[in-house]
Amino acid sequence: MKNITLLVLILTSFTSFSQESNSPYEWQWVRDGIWTGAALGTTITGYSLIINKDDLTEEKLMQEVANQDNINFIDRWAVGYNSESAIAQSNIPFAMSFASPFVLLFDDNINEHTAQVLGLYLESLSTTAGLYTVTAGLVNRSRPYVYNENVSLERRLINNGQRSFYSGHVAAAATATFFAAKVYSDFNPDSPAKVWVWTGAAVIPATVGYFRIKAGQHFLTDVLLGYGLGAVTGYFVPELHKSENNTIEVVPSAGMSATGDFYRGIGLQMKF
Repeated sequence: MKNITLLVLILTSFTSFSQESNSPYEWQWVRDGIWTGAALGTTITGYSLIINKDDLTEEKLMQEVANQDNINFIDRWAVGYNSESAIAQSNIPFAMSFASPFVLLFDDNINEHTAQVLGLYLESLSTTAGLYTVTAGLVNRSRPYVYNENVSLERRLINNGQRSFYSGHVAAAATATFFAAKVYSDFNPDSPAKVWVWTGAAVIPATVGYFRIKAGQHFLTDVLLGYGLGAVTGYFVPELHKSENNTIEVVPSAGMSATGDFYRGIGLQMKF
């Protein structure tokens, strides 16, 4: 009898030790490898478009300055903004956003699926990077500081000044924070901390956007578009990987019937 009890204890301990929490996601190497590879390839293509953009000519610059009143009313108030300190300030929440998904690894349930989560994070960021670099490489829109006559002519003319549309910093920050909030929520659907996690996810990229506008790097519409695209990517990349497998479990069942009789038995429980 003692031997049987000892064997049961050993098997129970081994099962408890080796059992891993279930992930709400599915990773498929072929599908996700192609997706991530294509996104990274698009990013490289977009980056080549960015570095090969033409500089602004002085004639074109004068035309831009002369026509600044034609800028839409939503963006016009930011014309001429320029602040080096705001650029440095924007880097703080920007760095925080990239670190946010790694904080998830302190959660024991998520930590057991580190490789899967990091793979999804790479897929999310590469998707955002591909969308941004191609857009920034094909679209010319002067940054707000280009209209500031106190900024050196050289800086106003170089091609970096033609990458206002749209904000890549905000898009990347929103992707990272919304990804972190989404993954945390999917692994911890009943956690009371979700409201704070989502609040942080929304505030951090918004803060990045505020400082990028103050720095003269982007107009409001550039920031809003970057925020929206980044948030959608950060949310829906994990969502599209949600597991569709149903599980059927045998569970004990007990209660009282309508006639007042107690019953005991087993039942089938399906989880979606």
